[in-house]
Amino acid sequence: MKAVVLQSPGIDNVALVDLPDPEPGPGEVRVRVKAVSLNYRDLLTLDAGYGSRQKTDNLILLSDGAGTVDALGDALDDGVAGFQVGDRVVASFFRDWTAGPATRARLDSALGGAVDGMFAELRVLPSHSLVKVPDALTDVEASTLPCAAVTAWSALVSQGRVAPGDVVLTQGTGGVSLFALQFAKMAGATVIATSSSDEKLARARELGADHGINYKEISDWARQARALNNGNGVDHVVEVGGAGTLEQSIKATRVGGTVSLIGVLSGATNDLRLPLVVTQNMRLQGVTVGSRDQLAAVVGAMAAGGVRPVIDQVFEMADFRRAFDHMQSGRHFGKICLGVGSS
Repeated sequence: MKAVVLQSPGIDNVALVDLPDPEPGPGEVRVRVKAVSLNYRDLLTLDAGYGSRQKTDNLILLSDGAGTVDALGDALDDGVAGFQVGDRVVASFFRDWTAGPATRARLDSALGGAVDGMFAELRVLPSHSLVKVPDALTDVEASTLPCAAVTAWSALVSQGRVAPGDVVLTQGTGGVSLFALQFAKMAGATVIATSSSDEKLARARELGADHGINYKEISDWARQARALNNGNGVDHVVEVGGAGTLEQSIKATRVGGTVSLIGVLSGATNDLRLPLVVTQNMRLQGVTVGSRDQLAAVVGAMAAGGVRPVIDQVFEMADFRRAFDHMQSGRHFGKICLGVGSS
């Protein structure tokens, strides 16, 4: 089989290689991967940005992938029952986090980081890490869900409990932010989208955003966000910027509101003024993707609601360098994907 492997840290050490076809053992399923998608965390992985929490020697890259079951191992007590050859499936971001709260052991099973990822023609995984894909979603669309969609779902639904009438602020137009926009609208919330591009804001409005703020033109965008909710502030901010945006996010949030800390696109450290949080009785919550059961909830909700992931561009497997460069540029709107194999 062909696979895209990080042989050692650095983008120049990523190669398309031939590896032996893996065989499923007891309780395992072999998936013929059809599509994968990129996340910002994959750029960090290239430079060993997760330190001791990631494998750096011949790591098969990428956490997110979907395909078709093509072989089954022997069944264990919780084995392969429920899966058949030909089933379309998507793999959960954390291989061993099936349900319940996060634990260290569960977080130490991240695909494309702690363990080999999905950027290969064939992947063997435990059956407990897979979710069936409905006909309503293509393989490319399904491949976008494990990281970005589950993160947005965890932030707003599982932890955030977004409700009809809430006001949600999303940052930018990457995968997590656009899924958050879509899930917030599914829940009946009002959405304020921010971006540095008026063109991208117009596209966000087409997806359902009620308001748009160009943060390049309005540097104190927190004030504008509060004004859009009668000066009260928003109920929930999906914070993907990190150090460069956190203070504005806190200022934009109402008394008793929530800021979900997800990304570090603008930096990882911040001299946080704690009184801003304490005096407003706010909640700051860290969000690290979610479980297999949350992925199943996302898949079901999107299929039932007729909501489709936003796909920016699909590259061929051999064009992985161009795909990474496109992600690094920040020009994308939605998810960057790659086809795997010959079909």
